[in-house]
Amino acid sequence: MCAFYLSLLLKLNIKIMKILYAIQGTGNGHISRAREIIPYLQLHGEVDILISGTQADVVLSQPVKYKFHGFSFVFGKNGGVNHWQTLKIIKLKQFWKDMHSIPIHDYNLIVNDFEPLTAWACKLKKVNSVSLSHQASFESDKTPRPLKRGLRYAEWILNYYAPTSYHIGFHFKAYDSFIHTPVIRSQIRNLQTQNLGHYTVYLPAIDDKILVKLLLALPNTQWQIFSKHQKTPYTYANVKVNAINNEAFNKSLAGCEGLLTGGGFEGPAEALYLGKKLLMIPMHNQYEQECNAEAAHLLGVEVIHKIDGNFTSNLKKWIENNHKVIVHFPDETEAIVSNMVNKYAV
Repeated sequence: MCAFYLSLLLKLNIKIMKILYAIQGTGNGHISRAREIIPYLQLHGEVDILISGTQADVVLSQPVKYKFHGFSFVFGKNGGVNHWQTLKIIKLKQFWKDMHSIPIHDYNLIVNDFEPLTAWACKLKKVNSVSLSHQASFESDKTPRPLKRGLRYAEWILNYYAPTSYHIGFHFKAYDSFIHTPVIRSQIRNLQTQNLGHYTVYLPAIDDKILVKLLLALPNTQWQIFSKHQKTPYTYANVKVNAINNEAFNKSLAGCEGLLTGGGFEGPAEALYLGKKLLMIPMHNQYEQECNAEAAHLLGVEVIHKIDGNFTSNLKKWIENNHKVIVHFPDETEAIVSNMVNKYAV
């Protein structure tokens, strides 16, 4: 709802719907999806934004009212989570204090994208909230899991990390009645794509120096790496390393032959939408990424589960293979948000 109409309603003493949108700040996918969702939420009322977590490289263009430390997983440099650094930044006392500071009773609708502070505040105070997230899709047993099922604690984390009353999920396919295809950013939908021959690389849990050594083994291929661990761009032979930058990454993705990335959700979904070749390498011992990789594999996407002595030959086979997965990701975001507000707002 634009500022003009909000001020007009206030002058007329007409009650305005208040919406709290709580977003997980670990990784870039949650923030990227929120950029697309927030304008549609604002059509229905006054939206306050809450973010917890410390590992995102992109920011919102809209003002954030609440910013908390929350719980974050720290990316390592060897293909997995840095568990020691993750444990070091956990602040349980602060989590408890922040959780109780959120004025959840001030809102007509609380929307949650895998954000634990707000989710547990609502659960403890018996206030309804609705998850609007990729993780919500795992509430369905129909959502693909690896053949070798993860440990029970991994499923427990997906179910109880940020528990909500209602669920609206996003995945590569609508596996269940409450699951929709991905929210593709307008920036991506509006890109003019071409094939300039290079490959874009985003593997945030692997150090760029490790990646450079691996990719130099294929000197006839041009690589553009986007690294969480490098602030100064550099080029080594056929490999260019860039710091994380949204516009530069979008440009690289629009012109690439294919994307080499981890087992996240939004990045692979955007590459598939643009008709790019895709190779996924899920993070070690990261169950959600293993699930995403399994779902993508069922669509026909190539997946490598570990970097070993066969990595170069497997990567070469992928480069030489022109197979692309065809998907249909319609723009349903406005309708999804509108239905959610009409159904769950009080």
